[in-house]
This record gives sequence, C-alpha cells and structure tokens, in this order.
Amino acid sequence: MIGVRAAGVAGLVLALSLALAGCASPPARFYALAVTAVPDPASASLSDVVAVDSVAVPAAVDRPQFVVHKGANRVSVDEFNRWAAPLSSSIARTLADDLAILLGTPRVVSGPLAGSFDPAYRVSVDIRRFDSVRGQGSILDAVWVVRSTAADGTATSGRSTLSEAAPAGEDGDYDALAAAHSRAIAALARDIAAAIRALGGR
Repeated sequence: MIGVRAAGVAGLVLALSLALAGCASPPARFYALAVTAVPDPASASLSDVVAVDSVAVPAAVDRPQFVVHKGANRVSVDEFNRWAAPLSSSIARTLADDLAILLGTPRVVSGPLAGSFDPAYRVSVDIRRFDSVRGQGSILDAVWVVRSTAADGTATSGRSTLSEAAPAGEDGDYDALAAAHSRAIAALARDIAAAIRALGGR
C-alpha cells in the first residue's frame, strides 16, 4: 500500500512539473535602434561641433516594453519584447550618429558628453508620437529646435512627421518595427541636418 501511495505521489509530482513547464513564460527579446543614414557625397563636411542636448519621448512609450497600438484609443504593452536601452537616450544616440554621417563629421555628441564640448549648434527634440503597429509600421512625429551658440543666437525649428512601413518579416513583427523606427530617426536626422546647414553650418 505504501508503495502504491509513493508511486501515486511521484506521478502527481511529475504531472505538476510537466504542467508548470508547459506554462513557462517565453524568454524576453531585446531590440536596439540602428544607424541607417546614408552620406551625401555632394555635401561638404561640417567642421563645427553639434550637440544633441535632449530628446523627450511620450510618457506612454517611455518604458522598456514595446507599446503596440491596437486602435485609436487602445495600446498593448508587450512584456516579452523590449528595448535594450531607455528610449530617450537610445533615440538621442542614434540621432547623433545619423547626424554625424549626414554632416560628414564625427563631431556630433549626445548624452553626458554633450556637456564636455563647446558646440556651435544645440539640438533639442520633443517627440510627440512614437507609434508601433504590428504588421503595418511605425509613426514618428517630432518637433525640434536647432540653436546656434554664436553671439546672435540664431535658431530654427521644424516638425517632422514620418511613417515607415514594417510588414512582418521572417524574424517577426518586432524586428521589422525596430528597423522601421530606425529609418524614421534617420529621416528626422536628414531634416535636422538640412536645418543646421541652412543656419550656416560649416
């Protein structure tokens, strides 16, 4: 009788173990923004220092998880697909690297390094929308200001509303969305680079 009970308990433990294994959460995946700007051989290289001072992102997406739009008034926070770094700093770094390519200079800084230089131009960006829609694409809406640090303090501003398609690829919707956001940031960098050159960047 004792042997039968022990076998029954062992079977119950095995069944519970298998059930828990079947309910185990999938591992989280992490994504990073990529630098995708392409240099323009016809444009002269910039010799001035440019600082990306700040990038503000909407509170709704300022979190590690992907926030996916399900409709006009509904979003989903995906616990298992996450950004590898805080969005504000990641966007600032990617934007600075894209600007460096577009302006033909390594003298573009962001984050803590921005305070270590005496830049000729300072860039501030306020992102109003950073939308992700699975199987469709990304939307980036940003208001930006470029200020000259020269004595006259000339400044210019603009608004860039950009959308990039992100059909699901073989690596899944989230890889496509991260790539789409990267392309949108490169397009934002093109608008800002043009503004810097229009201010007399040299």
